[in-house]
Amino acid sequence: MSRTTRKIVIAGVMGAISIFLGASHLGFIPWLAGAALTIMHVPVIIGAVLEGPWVGLAIGFIFGAFSLLQGAIAPTGPADVWFTNPLVSILPRLLIGPVAWLVYKALKRANEIVALAVAGVAGSLTNTILVLGALGLFRFLPWALIGTIAVTNGLPEAVVAAIITVAVVAAWKRIETGRKGSTV
Repeated sequence: MSRTTRKIVIAGVMGAISIFLGASHLGFIPWLAGAALTIMHVPVIIGAVLEGPWVGLAIGFIFGAFSLLQGAIAPTGPADVWFTNPLVSILPRLLIGPVAWLVYKALKRANEIVALAVAGVAGSLTNTILVLGALGLFRFLPWALIGTIAVTNGLPEAVVAAIITVAVVAAWKRIETGRKGSTV
């Protein structure tokens, strides 16, 4: 398979996983006081780490566009209408993959497992900070509440993203090399 074909396939598969996670609500893990942690950004991170920033950007666009459409067509709560604004739903998601890829690329020579974990955290925090920042700038939420959400949801989401990213990418790379077993 050519490198370009592989990038297209990975972007399509990871984009489809993002959509599936959102449409099925499996992308949300029940959390404190009725809130939920999201893992919908994790396919963006994984795609970027595996295939680079442009693939991450494409998957981020798919994730953001799905979020926009879901907010417009099938909202599940009152806050979903905020995501009909592309500056809230799409723009922040475009940056998840490139940030995760840059972090991974910068750290992978020192220790690939640490690089994967930190890339997962960085990608997740990019989503959290930019989406919540947009919600604050548009005055959809008060800044004091945004800080609380960032800590109570954003940090656990970052930990979950790190764990899933390490597990999936480490397993994928073992499959690619044909080596048996895992170092995770």
